[in-house]
Amino acid sequence: MDVRGRVALVTGAGIRVGRAIALGVARAGARVAVHYNESADEARETVELIRGAGGAAEAVEANLMVPEEATRLVDRVAQKLGALDLLVNSAGIMHRTPIGSVTPAQWDQIFAVNLRAPFFMAQAAAGRMAERGGVIINIADLAGLESWTGYVPHSVSKAGVIHLTRCLAHALAPKIRVNAIAPGPVLLPDGWDRAAADHLLATTPLHRLGSPEDVVDAVLYLVAADYVTGETLVVDGGRHVRT
Repeated sequence: MDVRGRVALVTGAGIRVGRAIALGVARAGARVAVHYNESADEARETVELIRGAGGAAEAVEANLMVPEEATRLVDRVAQKLGALDLLVNSAGIMHRTPIGSVTPAQWDQIFAVNLRAPFFMAQAAAGRMAERGGVIINIADLAGLESWTGYVPHSVSKAGVIHLTRCLAHALAPKIRVNAIAPGPVLLPDGWDRAAADHLLATTPLHRLGSPEDVVDAVLYLVAADYVTGETLVVDGGRHVRT
């Protein structure tokens, strides 16, 4: 799919990797719906950055903890921008949750945003994409492929995203392609210190940390790769191949 002139919805697009993806698909020529929940000011800034560079963007609010909000969000984007061609499920929660400290409320919150919301977003988007086709990209995590003992709910939710991607790719083919990206250390979690960064640097086979732009490149590849569906593209500098 050529993204130029297409309509893209990026969830969690006010901050961090979500913002980078929104800016990246806008640079490639898409009209972008910038989703946010709590980050209203940041979402408006993302919109202004896109418009300042000559692109088209609208901010759209939705609380993805509420399943019905997914359908309403997709409907609002289609009404505002006239269509929906690309959905990037980037919104997510990553909290440190050591075993022994996890509460049912934390578990439910993480799964609601990281796994349930992408499913209902995809289900709603598929209805809009059914006639002329489209692309769905889920942002997973290297944690979905490894055993992160300090982030068990997050890791399990992202493993679910990876399998969800395979299931959706099968169910929605041939008109809609569904893929995932599993980033590694492209943007450190808030609160991580220099020592943590140095450890990641030393234990990454390519001996460097990535950047959000590495994820943007992966998104644009998967948008254009018309014979790729059901795949999870790992963007981690080789961390997943360590022995």
